[in-house]
Amino acid sequence: MAETGDSSSRKPRADAERNRLRLLDTAKAAFGEKGPSASLEEIAREAGVGIGTLYRHFPTRDALIEAVYRNETMQLADAAARLIETHPPVKALRQWLLLFVDYLGTKYGMAAVFGSVTGGTAALYAACNSGTPEAIALLTDRAVASGEIKLDMDPIDLLRAIAGVASAGPGWQDTARRLIDILIAGMRV
Repeated sequence: MAETGDSSSRKPRADAERNRLRLLDTAKAAFGEKGPSASLEEIAREAGVGIGTLYRHFPTRDALIEAVYRNETMQLADAAARLIETHPPVKALRQWLLLFVDYLGTKYGMAAVFGSVTGGTAALYAACNSGTPEAIALLTDRAVASGEIKLDMDPIDLLRAIAGVASAGPGWQDTARRLIDILIAGMRV
């Protein structure tokens, strides 16, 4: 029997998707630890797949680097909806801001790797940062509507404040987490 429909629109097999996600997680860790010197062969081996599987999912090193960043950004944006469903408004906002700190850690940990991307990362950053403003706006709007906080600034300024701490050097993540509590306390009604 002949197959009908476009095979490129089929959902990937479960094992192929697991391999892809394992490769992304492994690459994130390897690039964060070893920077540009992390080898694709090492990433594939650590993920428990062959190099051919890595190249089927990510035909170039740049494609893998970009996919890691896109995946991290998508997970951050998607977390807002999950947190809204499972947490009260201010707690959801706080939890998401803590995830933002982890996201920044990944982004800064991979800074040297991003510098190796052919053609730079401006287009990648622009394409990936579209979900973050919507997520923080959704969370802050909900928290303001609950009557628990008052926000007299653009919600993006919360992210800028947290990102600003990232340049403080070693230990910045603990400082950023403390800053989240300070920011929330300052917004309380």
